[in-house]
Amino acid sequence: MFTGIITDIGEVAEISRETGSKWGDTRMKIHCSYDVDNIDVGASISHSGACMTVVQKGKLTGSLYTGWFTIDVSDESLAKTTMGSWNAGRSINLERAMTASDELGGHLVTGHIDGRGTVLEVEEIAGSRRVRIDATREIMFALAPKGSVCVDGVSLTVNLIGKSWFDVNIIPHTMEVTTLGKLSVGDQVNLEIDLIARYVARYLSHMRDH
Repeated sequence: MFTGIITDIGEVAEISRETGSKWGDTRMKIHCSYDVDNIDVGASISHSGACMTVVQKGKLTGSLYTGWFTIDVSDESLAKTTMGSWNAGRSINLERAMTASDELGGHLVTGHIDGRGTVLEVEEIAGSRRVRIDATREIMFALAPKGSVCVDGVSLTVNLIGKSWFDVNIIPHTMEVTTLGKLSVGDQVNLEIDLIARYVARYLSHMRDH
């Protein structure tokens, strides 16, 4: 589980295809500023909202980053998230899994992406930015004004909703400590609906079908 509060901006350093893998997994090497001595192999880390497992790790010297780790990304994840379009050099939002003692500053986030959205508009408003994101019906069904949504791993409040879009406001601090400050029209983002909304939507779908 995660909170949607980003704790590091990492960088995709290398991407390689594991051709002998049964599932055709893709391996990504991520540079980070975490103390990798405190990250166990097998630990979960959110990568712009997508939960992935650390399979290797090591330290870096002479770099802006202090360490690296690798993750194996399934074809399913490549198809359902923005990870399929990532290239070496891309900046990504990182968050380590929460512990029982962590402050829940955002909202409960699973790291299981529900779909991708596309940035429709970016507007400067009094130092902040209003970002309008196009989303599928399955995403929109579970959103509510003043409810929570996770955009590229960042916990945000839904401000306004249309038929196939929603607005969020990104404050200057969030622009500085996440990748959302670099969003522009046409960019795709990972979306995860609120955990409670996910189960309510599932329940209502079940009741409708039965």
